[in-house]
Amino acid sequence: MPRCEDVLVDEHLRELAARLQGPARLKTDLLTEARHGLLDAVEAYRESGVPPTEAQRRAVAEFGSPAQLLPSWQAELAMAALRGFALRMLAIAGVGVAAGDLTWRGASWSDGPRPPAVYLLLANSVDWIWMGALLLSVAGLLVVTASARTSRPGLAVAQRAVGAGLTAALALGMVAGGALFTWSLGLWDAALSWPPMLIGVTVAGAAYFSLARAARGWMLATAR
Repeated sequence: MPRCEDVLVDEHLRELAARLQGPARLKTDLLTEARHGLLDAVEAYRESGVPPTEAQRRAVAEFGSPAQLLPSWQAELAMAALRGFALRMLAIAGVGVAAGDLTWRGASWSDGPRPPAVYLLLANSVDWIWMGALLLSVAGLLVVTASARTSRPGLAVAQRAVGAGLTAALALGMVAGGALFTWSLGLWDAALSWPPMLIGVTVAGAAYFSLARAARGWMLATAR
């Protein structure tokens, strides 16, 4: 059965946990470290003769209120969320840039009439969106690395700018990619039964879903 001060410490940490938003592993690590520190402080006060209730009150006051702790903790969580978003985008955009044309190579309609100019423009735009996302993800990792070394205010602004850019690139990629696939089905009936196309669409859907989750996590962490 937990001791009284353990319960009170846990209540304080639950309040912190309810107001934090970000990567689950880092959030758990922060709260676990905080709990150990609080319990150590309570034990030290009790060993010096302070009554249990007063000991936990002093430990919590010394540790800091949510208003004092949350800004720095939430900034750390937002930075970790951006790192995860950028790493995921780097991997997926890299594959998209390198292997995007494989879904078309050797298709039965490759030797047919040339697609409309607007279609070709849309196809090229998808490539450029992935390339832009790739560059933004590299920029995001550089900003996160710099932010971990120094606390200059401009870096926080840069984090938000890069995260917003990655989110916009994801939204554009989803719209342009979906439009390209739909148009392809209208131009070539065989596209719906072309295995590389089906595999590509399945992989792209999973990638978009994964990136959307990362983008949502970053936005929630940044909004707090």
